[in-house]
Amino acid sequence: MKIILKKTYPKILFLFLSSSVFFIILYSALYFYTRKVEKQVYTASNEQFYSEVKSFLILDSKPITVAINNDTNWDEFVNFIKTRDAKWFNETIGNEQEIYKVDYLGAYDQDGKFIIRKASPKIKSIDFVPKQAMINLNKSGLSRFYMKIPEGIVEVIGASIHPSNDPFKNKTKTSGYFFVARLLDKNFLLNLESLTNSKINFIDKVKESENEKHHIFATIVLNDCEGNKVTNLFFKRDFDVYFENMLTILYLIFVAFFINFIVNLIFTRKWVYSPLNLITNVLETGNRKSIKELKSTTGEFRYIGNLFEENNEQKKELINAKIKAEEGDRLKSSFLANLSHEIRTPMNAINGFTDLLINTKLNKEEKLEYLKIIEKSGKNLVSIIDDLIEMSKIESNQVTPNLTNINLESCINELYETIKITIPKSKEIDFRIIENKQSVPYNIISDETKLKQVLVNLVNNAIKFTDKGYVAFGYEVDDKNAKIIFKIQDTGLGIDKNNHKYIFDRFKRIDSDLSIKAGGLGLGLAISKAYVEMMGGTITLESIVEEGSIFSFSIPLEYDKEQRIIVRSIKSSDDSKGKEEGTILIAEDDNINFLLFQKIIKLRNYNVIRAVNGQEAVDICINNPNIDLVLMDIKMPIMNGFEALEKIKVIRPELIVIAQTAYSSSEDEVRIYNSGFYGYITKPINREKLFEMFDDVFRNKY
Repeated sequence: MKIILKKTYPKILFLFLSSSVFFIILYSALYFYTRKVEKQVYTASNEQFYSEVKSFLILDSKPITVAINNDTNWDEFVNFIKTRDAKWFNETIGNEQEIYKVDYLGAYDQDGKFIIRKASPKIKSIDFVPKQAMINLNKSGLSRFYMKIPEGIVEVIGASIHPSNDPFKNKTKTSGYFFVARLLDKNFLLNLESLTNSKINFIDKVKESENEKHHIFATIVLNDCEGNKVTNLFFKRDFDVYFENMLTILYLIFVAFFINFIVNLIFTRKWVYSPLNLITNVLETGNRKSIKELKSTTGEFRYIGNLFEENNEQKKELINAKIKAEEGDRLKSSFLANLSHEIRTPMNAINGFTDLLINTKLNKEEKLEYLKIIEKSGKNLVSIIDDLIEMSKIESNQVTPNLTNINLESCINELYETIKITIPKSKEIDFRIIENKQSVPYNIISDETKLKQVLVNLVNNAIKFTDKGYVAFGYEVDDKNAKIIFKIQDTGLGIDKNNHKYIFDRFKRIDSDLSIKAGGLGLGLAISKAYVEMMGGTITLESIVEEGSIFSFSIPLEYDKEQRIIVRSIKSSDDSKGKEEGTILIAEDDNINFLLFQKIIKLRNYNVIRAVNGQEAVDICINNPNIDLVLMDIKMPIMNGFEALEKIKVIRPELIVIAQTAYSSSEDEVRIYNSGFYGYITKPINREKLFEMFDDVFRNKY
C-alpha cells in the first residue's frame, strides 16, 4: 500500500503568509491609527495654545479697560473738554499713567480734534488716533484696536466721555474721546514671552510647516479700528509630545512577530493597543482614571500620561488664576467706587457750604457752623489722601523701619492724654489704660512713629465703633518669647467671625450701617498690619458681635540698657511760642495760597514779604539783609525752588529756607534735605506744625 504524504510546506507557507497578511493589516492599522492620534494631539494642543494666548491678551488689557471706563464716566472730565485745563489733565488724568501702565494718554473733543496728550519717552507721536475710531466710539462707547505708528505697533483702547449719570454711555451725547495706548515693543514681547512660555514675533504672513511637530503655534490677528489686519502676533512654544518612538516600537513588533506570533500579539496588545486607547479616551473625554492607568504603563506612554496630568494641572492653575484675577478686579473696582464716594462726600460738603457762604446771607453762628463743617470735611479729605499715599508707599517698599529709643511708659501716657480729648462728648465711654503686671525697666528699641500710628489707628477705630461701655489699651511684657504684646479692647459693635479674614484687606471694607456712617476707605487696619509686620511682629483679632473686640499685636522686645526708663509728663503748650518778631519772605506764585499763608502768619508778630517767582525771591534775599526766614515753594515760574535755593546759599549761606510742597514721598524728602533746605511743610498747610517750625527756627536763631 502506497502512502501518500501530504505536503505541509504549502500549509506552513499559507499559515505564514496568512499570519503575515494579518500582521501587515494589523501593523498598517496600528500605524495609521498612531498617526491619527498624533495629529489629534497636535491639533488639540495648538487649539488649546491659541485659546490660552487669546484669553491672556484679553485678561491683560482688562484692568486698562476698567480704568478708562471709570475715568470717562466723570463729570470733571466732561468739564475738562470744555475748559481744556491742561493743569487739571496733567495732575489728575496724567498722573494715572502709571496706574494704566501705558505709554500714551490722549484726549479729543466731541468733533474729534486733538486737545492734549501725555506720553512716555517711547512715543514721540502726538496725534495719531484715526477719526474712524472716534466714530466707532459713538456707537460702542468703548473699543480696543491696534495700529502702526512711527514708533511701532501700539495697542489702543478708547472710550467716549460722558457724565457720571450716564454709566452705559447711551443717554447723553458724547462730550469727547479719551485714548490710552501702549507700545508693543521689545520689553512688552519679552514680558509676554515669559508669561506664555513661548517665542513671539510680528509677522505679516503666516507660514506653516508640515514637518514642524516639536512646536505648537498660535497666530493672533491684530486689527485696526476698521477691522483691517495690521499684522499678526505669532506665538511659538516647544511641544514635547513625541511619536517617533512609537514607530520604533512598531518595527520591533514586526521583527518579533516571526519569533513568537502569539507572545508578540499579547504583548503588542499590552504595550501598544491599551495605551493608545487610553490616550484616545483622555483626548476625547479627559478621563482621570485613564490618565492614572496611562501613568502606570511603561515607556513613552507613562511620559505621555505625566504630560496629560501636568496639562490638567496647568488648566486648573489657569482657571484659578483667572478666577483670582477676576476677583482682584472686582475688589479693586469696589475699592475705586468706594474711593470715589469717600472723596466726593467731603468735596460735596466743601463746595456746597462754600457756595452758601458766598451767595447766602448768614448770621455769625451759621457762618461759624459752615466753616467748621468745611474744616472737618477738608481734614477728612486730607486723611483719605494721606492713607492712600501711605498705602502706596508701603506697596512700593518705600517705607522702612526707623529704629529709635522709646520711653514706652511715656509713649502710652502721651497717647492716652492726646486721644482722650478727642472722644466725642456724646459717647458714654470709659477710656482707660490697661494696667500691666510688669513695666519695662529700660527704654526699648523700635520704630516710635509707626508704633504710635498703629496704636492711634486701633484705639480711634475702637472709639469710632463704640457708643457706650469702655475702650482700653495697654501692653504686657513677654520676656520668655522676647516680645511686647499690645492690646486694644472695646465693648463696641463687634465684627462677625466670617469677616475676620477680610478685616486687614486693603481692597475690602466690611459694609454695615455703622461703617458706612463712619465713612473712610478702611485702610487704617491694612496700614496698621503692614507697620506691625514691618517692625517684625504680628496682629490678631478676637471679636464677638454686640459684645466687642480685642485687637492684639506684638513687636520684638529689645532693651536699650544704657538708658533706664523715666516716665515723662505730658508736655503742655508753651504760651511764649511765636512771640519772637522777624521778617519772613514767602515765595509763592499762587495768590490764594499766599493769602492763606499771610492770614496764618499775621496771627503772630512776623513781617511778611512776598515773591511771585524764584528769581524775585533770589533778588529780594540779596537786597534785603533783614529777612530771617524764607518759605520757598518748589514749583514756581521762571526759576523753581531748588534753583532759587542754590543761588541764595551762595550769597547768604546762613539764611534758613523752608520748602513748601504738595508732594511728600521719600524721594522728595531726600532731595529736599540734600539740596540744603532746613525742612519742609506739605500742603494743605497745618497751622500748628507751621508755627512749631517757626518757633524752632527763631529759638535756635536767637
